[in-house]
Amino acid sequence: MANTLKFGNGEWYGKKDTILAYNDENSNYKPLPFNFERDSKATVVNKDGLIEVVGAGMPRIDYKDNTKGGLLLEPSKTNSLPYSANFSTWSATGGASVVGNKLGVGGGSDAFEFFSDGTANTRLYYSLSNTGELSFSVFAKKNTLDYIALYGNGGANPRVWFNLANGTLGNQEGAGTGSIESYGNGWYRCTMNWTSASLVNVRIYNSNENDVFGGTAGSVFMQYAQLEAGSYATSYIPTSGSAVTRLADVCNNGGNEQVINSTEGVLYAEIAALANDGTSRRISISAGNTNNNNLVSLIYGTSNKISPSIYSNGAFQMGGDYTLSDQTQKIKVALKYSLNDAALWVSGIEVLTDNIVTTPIGLDQIKFEYGNGSNDFYGKCKDLRVYNTALTDQELAALTQV
Repeated sequence: MANTLKFGNGEWYGKKDTILAYNDENSNYKPLPFNFERDSKATVVNKDGLIEVVGAGMPRIDYKDNTKGGLLLEPSKTNSLPYSANFSTWSATGGASVVGNKLGVGGGSDAFEFFSDGTANTRLYYSLSNTGELSFSVFAKKNTLDYIALYGNGGANPRVWFNLANGTLGNQEGAGTGSIESYGNGWYRCTMNWTSASLVNVRIYNSNENDVFGGTAGSVFMQYAQLEAGSYATSYIPTSGSAVTRLADVCNNGGNEQVINSTEGVLYAEIAALANDGTSRRISISAGNTNNNNLVSLIYGTSNKISPSIYSNGAFQMGGDYTLSDQTQKIKVALKYSLNDAALWVSGIEVLTDNIVTTPIGLDQIKFEYGNGSNDFYGKCKDLRVYNTALTDQELAALTQV
């Protein structure tokens, strides 16, 4: 198999404003840089499991649940909570109190212990006004109490309980929906999503029962709170006195005409989308123009669908879609293109074919977008490859087999 461009799969070479793909045919290493942009700092889970801050323009290789790492690409988001890491600045009611300098995610000492004296409805809260679709998240770990609850005061009063003893969701009420994600060593990121018309404050309760606010003396550990617009939580954005915006990651213009064959080839990726959020996100091989007359593209679309898209001289050649069980879970996918023979393979299975295809002209760039600056791909890319020949069915099955 003539694999002419490789990107990732445990081999990451990044520096400010650049991350490298490479070609190592015949033991001749040739770097093939992508342009990378993000005009702000950002966080990522590093090889040691620590949440690390990296500088503006630095690509983020995320190692959460993945020893080989994956390029993390996210949209611009703002953490509206001005004190994300200091719960002593939050208001407390009843018998609630906090103590800092506790062992946190990845082994740092900037977590807090959240105590309750057993009074019902004791809570921490922060007052602020937001409307629209929101995600409220906090890292938490059980101590003598097993549960926390997140609450959005105002409107439908959404609330979700989280079982920190076994990492499962409890009750979800008032139009609030939750998710819980393990970060190791008993730590979980707990997230509540809802649509708000009149948010007054966000609240955190501790408890020892599902669907109960407080009422039992004890404590949990907490760290890193975030309130952001949108239907899912993105990577942690530290704040220390005011809201902070992390700008979008942009990764484009990798490869060249020497390693990309317009007549035939395969675009392969091992990827996962950030969310099934109803937007169109693409990874494309393009001719570098702005009108996308010639294009080979993988599209993450709505309703957990993935689709191929091939254009030749402005004429649409191949479409269709395939429904994934969950597009936020990593898959191996390959799009083969050649004259009158195109196919989409997912997880070892050929899922779409087209036998009336004219191939593109002048393909020379790989972009994590449509090709003209729109439909940016947001997710994690563990492995990306370009082959300059149309692989056989047996080779495609082996390549995409999970």
